Amino acid sequence: MRRATHAQGAGESGLGKLTELHAVNSSGDMMITVALASTIFFSVPTGEARGRVALYLLVTMAPFALLAPVIGPLLDRIPHGRRAAMAGAMLARALLALALSGAVASGGPELYPAALGVLVASKAYGVVRSAVVPRLLPAAFSLVRANSRVTLAGLLATGAAAPVAAVLHRIGPPWPLYGACALFCLGGFLALRLPHTVDSAKGERPAHLVPGHPHFPGHAPASDGAEGRKRNPKRKPDARPGLRTVGTSVRCALAANSALRALSGLLTFFLAFLLREHPLGGLTGAFSLGLVAVAAGTGNALGTATGAWLKARVPELIITCVLTVALAAAVLSALEYGTVTVVAVAATAGLAQALGKLSLDALIQRDVPEAVRTSAFARSETLMQMSWVAGGAAGISLPLLPPAGLWTAAGVVCLGAAGAARGLLGAARRGTPHPRVM
Repeated sequence: MRRATHAQGAGESGLGKLTELHAVNSSGDMMITVALASTIFFSVPTGEARGRVALYLLVTMAPFALLAPVIGPLLDRIPHGRRAAMAGAMLARALLALALSGAVASGGPELYPAALGVLVASKAYGVVRSAVVPRLLPAAFSLVRANSRVTLAGLLATGAAAPVAAVLHRIGPPWPLYGACALFCLGGFLALRLPHTVDSAKGERPAHLVPGHPHFPGHAPASDGAEGRKRNPKRKPDARPGLRTVGTSVRCALAANSALRALSGLLTFFLAFLLREHPLGGLTGAFSLGLVAVAAGTGNALGTATGAWLKARVPELIITCVLTVALAAAVLSALEYGTVTVVAVAATAGLAQALGKLSLDALIQRDVPEAVRTSAFARSETLMQMSWVAGGAAGISLPLLPPAGLWTAAGVVCLGAAGAARGLLGAARRGTPHPRVM
């Protein structure tokens, strides 16, 4: 495993250590997921399950509402504490896992505040992890490829941790949480052992997000000096950059990924309830759900693996392609509902979400200046989660009729494509002067 994570210069740059840290993080998250799964909506009637799912959606949405306005700007202003921030998020989850172990068996109301705290700490770690990837980028890696390698390690670790968590759950409901606590303690130690470059901004040149500024991504330099001041006497050339303007590529990528994330949320909950009541032809409800879940997971892993091998220089084109494929799969499944098409749309949604998110992260890392990059990631994650929650809310509220859900899914992707594809293709044709973040 060490040879794989440290290959192609990742060991020298420090990306290998970050990859191993993310694998430990993903394993701990899987332990908590297994421990909490039976307390959310399994083994209850469909009507009661919908209420529990609605509560779950509210709980998952809250961390992002708290995260975006607080953790992002805070870490922007403390660019030298990234290792400590990741270690702190790990250790906070270790303590919360112990707190959850006493509540998971009873499923009482005290379960939700602790679960909320775990989600907040998890997303805080994710925001910081995305922000430090450019600081550990090997010379031969594109941002999409680096993000893919880290994410793929997390997926593989999740798959390895799931059966272990299931065995621990058979011993007793709190045992997966004890395992999570141990893993997060290990993650805190690994976070502190990341290279010092994680906490160093040396060599980074913050750009400005003001149209016309010479460092504004995707725009031609504007003249400074006396002539520039004459045209805009109030402009402050050294003002701290803001997030009001992030360039066409990032804006359109956010819109496209919002649609893909809403598609994922809608399909997750609509198909979960639909197949529970109306299984696929010749199959039981449990087997139908398992088949779709495996297809979605396989698609997600395939998208991540594809990104790991792509020598991507145009993330905009990748996002446009996955939008098109997702729209085609949704329309086909709506027209010809059946086992094959349902499995295909689930796999395609997983693949599109994985590749789209990797490309969005690469664009933020490439085009958004260091001074506000962490805020950009926090707000991006907030938008993605809100989109997933909106899609999930639509999924649990739609009637359990295949055409209703699948045509709605196709409409969601169509809206995303209409709002983003043209801008992404235009940005891809123009190219960018910043293929990598230094």
